[in-house]
Amino acid sequence: MKNDGHNATAMPVTNAQLHERKNAATPRGVGVMCDFYASHALNSEIWDVENRRFIDFAAGIAVLNTGHRHPKLIAAIQEQLGKFTHTAYQIVPYESYVTLAERINAITPGTHAKKTAFFSTGAEAVENAVKIARAATGRTAVIAFSGAFHGRTMMGMALTGKVVPYKVGFGPFPSEIYHVPFPIELHGVTTEDSLAALQMLFKADVDPKRVAAIILEPVQGEGGFYAAPLDFMQALRKLCDELGILLIVDEVQTGFARTGKLFAIEHYDVVPDLMTMAKSLAGGMPLSAVCGRADIMDAAAPGGLGGTYAGNPLAVASALAVLDVIEEEQLIARANVLGQKLKQRLEKIRAEIPQIADIRGFGAMVAVEFMQAGTKMPDADFTKRVQAEALKNGLLLLSCGVYSNAIRFLYPLTIPDTVMDEALDILDAALRSAAAA
Repeated sequence: MKNDGHNATAMPVTNAQLHERKNAATPRGVGVMCDFYASHALNSEIWDVENRRFIDFAAGIAVLNTGHRHPKLIAAIQEQLGKFTHTAYQIVPYESYVTLAERINAITPGTHAKKTAFFSTGAEAVENAVKIARAATGRTAVIAFSGAFHGRTMMGMALTGKVVPYKVGFGPFPSEIYHVPFPIELHGVTTEDSLAALQMLFKADVDPKRVAAIILEPVQGEGGFYAAPLDFMQALRKLCDELGILLIVDEVQTGFARTGKLFAIEHYDVVPDLMTMAKSLAGGMPLSAVCGRADIMDAAAPGGLGGTYAGNPLAVASALAVLDVIEEEQLIARANVLGQKLKQRLEKIRAEIPQIADIRGFGAMVAVEFMQAGTKMPDADFTKRVQAEALKNGLLLLSCGVYSNAIRFLYPLTIPDTVMDEALDILDAALRSAAAA
């Protein structure tokens, strides 16, 4: 086993024992993918309680762009631990919160005046972006897209465009939320189709003068890693400007170098009114943010935004270190190199795996989609086989898509080349094994 900087000790429990305890103590609604339990991790690798090693291509669902236990993040958190762990920013503020807001304002798209508020989760950021949009416009309705994922809170679920497993059994949801099809050419939905559906929505269901915001992910995460077409994003910006609607870009999964830009919206010549971010913002610590035009961000009255743990000082310290690591280790460029390497490997075997329908992605935000050979029918069973074969050989993969028929790749951008090569070999073998089954 490689030296991971962890001093192994006698293992007190087995995975089977923990699994039994988990089933007795925690609800089934908290779905768990793996049947093993983490003991320790380093960069792009995880070891379980039985000391088995796994290469992590899930990264805590896009949280660990800077890897597990990056030394700069550890040092920043430890330094803050020596000062204070909590005051509630709304009660006793602290400089690091202000410093991080200044840095976020400076690195997000647009030269206009901006302000940033911090929260704890991506869903909280989305909820607060909607609150801010409603306060700023005096309007109530919000438009989202099919296949979108915006969180598991009531508003987050309402905005999310996938029923199972996120919405089933939890309704009714907040009113004044509308959905239109997201343009996915592979599935026969063009930019023109989506824009026409939006116009029909305005004719049949909601007066555009009642719409506060349109929210979308530049690259859908849970929905399948589909990137919004350039002409669609630009058309949305134009439409929002014409109708006085705010454009909210959800960068919770796409942010912080994953797409080969600091933010995915930088792939488009579009500046949003509001942006939400979380996940890799703080490298594993719970922190999210809403950044937007200063006048819009100031629309909410004092006390209208916040939360007891919002902008936790340990998480803020980690986030400041994350921004340093991204810059110092050139992770934006690294994302492009790693993503290209992965796509080239997938393209190399594409002819031998008839289930591969598409290979796509910006930077390191890459997905491969599977359909039944010779058809356009989503193949979730093949996807599960690939996942299972990879996991059996020590590679952690996540699926995505409305039909759960795509594999998304979310390895840390700090992954060593040797580990990346090892993972690609395992992936190659898993695809071939699944095709032969």
